[in-house]
Amino acid sequence: MGFTREELESYRDAVVPDLLGDTPPRLVFVGINPGLWTAATQTHFAHPGNRFYPALQGAGVTDRPLDRVGGLSAEDRRQLTGRGIAITNLVPRATAKASELTREELRAGGEALVARLEAWRPAVVAVAGVTAYRTAFGRPKAQLGRQDATLAGAELWVVPNPSGLNAHETVETLAAHYRQVAVAAGLLTA
Repeated sequence: MGFTREELESYRDAVVPDLLGDTPPRLVFVGINPGLWTAATQTHFAHPGNRFYPALQGAGVTDRPLDRVGGLSAEDRRQLTGRGIAITNLVPRATAKASELTREELRAGGEALVARLEAWRPAVVAVAGVTAYRTAFGRPKAQLGRQDATLAGAELWVVPNPSGLNAHETVETLAAHYRQVAVAAGLLTA
């Protein structure tokens, strides 16, 4: 499945709903904001170059590949939510690049995220992207890994952004980070 540049541009500023099951999640992954491919497919982290789902499988969080490029199937969504996983974003509006977001949008998104998390009550929150986390929560020296602070009462982790543009990470290194948060949330054993 593919999209033309014009088709993708038509999704600019669209909103992708949170992936949330019927029961409170144990682990919430937080992206920066939806990309245009994500908006077109209504599936978080859907771009073909994004390594989120391959890393989840590599971490043992999912037991099979999830084909997100055309949009996750209902069965794939149930696999994630049934395992206690939710996915949301700091900023809901779709852009071609996260760099199009303003500091104010990220800060407002952080405040809105806290409100959602207070309602959902997850055990662990994993924000994917250290730079966005630093800006959204005013933590300029934050590093990857478990944070000293909690977020809405949840254990807080900052994990690498799985975008293919993040050349510092591989599927294997992302999987190691995602495994840590899944163990912390009680989804996997150490």
